Amino acid sequence: MIRVLLADDHAVLRDGVRLLLEMDPAIQVVGDAADGREAVQKTRELQPDVAILDILMAELNGIEAARQIVAENPATRVIILSMNANSEYIFRALQAGVSGYLLKASAGSEVVQAVHAVHAGGRYLSQAISDTVITEYIAQREATEKDNRLLRLTAREREVLQLVVEGRSNVEIAQRLTIAPGSVKTYRKRIMQKLDIHDLPGLVKFAIRHGITPLE
Repeated sequence: MIRVLLADDHAVLRDGVRLLLEMDPAIQVVGDAADGREAVQKTRELQPDVAILDILMAELNGIEAARQIVAENPATRVIILSMNANSEYIFRALQAGVSGYLLKASAGSEVVQAVHAVHAGGRYLSQAISDTVITEYIAQREATEKDNRLLRLTAREREVLQLVVEGRSNVEIAQRLTIAPGSVKTYRKRIMQKLDIHDLPGLVKFAIRHGITPLE
């Protein structure tokens, strides 16, 4: 039996989520709370397997409550159930140690799945939340990789680099890419200059590190 605590400042929402959860015979709602501080206290008392928290609650918001719950009761997995898909809220919640983040709009179809997933040791994010996290991650990667040497290479130069580190000769590379062997030499020289790497072992290490080739 998965024991669940619900915390939300709206009693109607707590009752609705309770009904959804208890339709699953493997889940039991053992308590509820109307604010974050009460949620922390009841988690201490009841030791639930999963705590489902809203973010915008009086006394102590859901993210800070989650942080305290995770610190004091590591066996209790925390799910945030919120109306807000703001990336700042999502990342603060994940940093606080939550295992799941659901939007209230999709709670009906996902809350039971989420409880089972986090109880089993996994994570669960609503599709909209996953999309937000991925978009934010890509944006951050693009910002941090502006100085990435790999981005200095053209698509053709990356092709040549892979073939070079896989041990292909200039003639073989020229045949595969339908270019002149002399062009391959030019590409190799340009690649080394752009990457500031001037020997084959260095190119191999660079290519493996950046996922250009699975060569090991």
